[in-house]
Amino acid sequence: MNYSFEYIDIILLAMIAGFIFLRLRGILGKRTGFEGKPNPQFKEILKNVKVDNLKKKVVNTFDQDAQKEFLKGARIAYETIITDFSDNDNKITTSKPLLDKQIFDQFTQALNQRKEKGYFAEITFIGINSAEIKEHKKNGNILNVTVNFIAEVITCIKDKDKNIISGDPEKIKRIYDTWVFSRDTTSPNPNWLLVNTLN
Repeated sequence: MNYSFEYIDIILLAMIAGFIFLRLRGILGKRTGFEGKPNPQFKEILKNVKVDNLKKKVVNTFDQDAQKEFLKGARIAYETIITDFSDNDNKITTSKPLLDKQIFDQFTQALNQRKEKGYFAEITFIGINSAEIKEHKKNGNILNVTVNFIAEVITCIKDKDKNIISGDPEKIKRIYDTWVFSRDTTSPNPNWLLVNTLN
């Protein structure tokens, strides 16, 4: 008798499970994954995103807004390079990522000559009076921008005995520099490099 009750319980549980399964199947369906058609508006947005990204990679205009942003960075680069070249360790350290190989080698050679003579520099950078784009030219993918700088510094060169070789540690000097910066417009790297000094 007890066995028959156990069988009846099992049958009831199986019926309940089957009922629940059929209900879930009716509500959820049998499909897996997304089988509906994408929203046309969503497809258009994706298309526009791809086109916009492509335009940003291919079209590289150097308009007024781009020039303003460039000059902000050029001012920072100018002060960094001048200060780095003129400090008394006779090494290019901070500004190395801002220089192309040829300019870096030229600066390093000049610093080595200064070091061999036992000279070192002292500089106080007062500020940049003006930074203006003289010209910008594109040669293939390479954009070169020439900038005229007018700045004020206090600088002098001393020997190992701290005797002044040149300059004046108490006099502000106005300096005029024309530098050429360059970058590959197709490169994801936004950094500009100093490639030439024309002064």
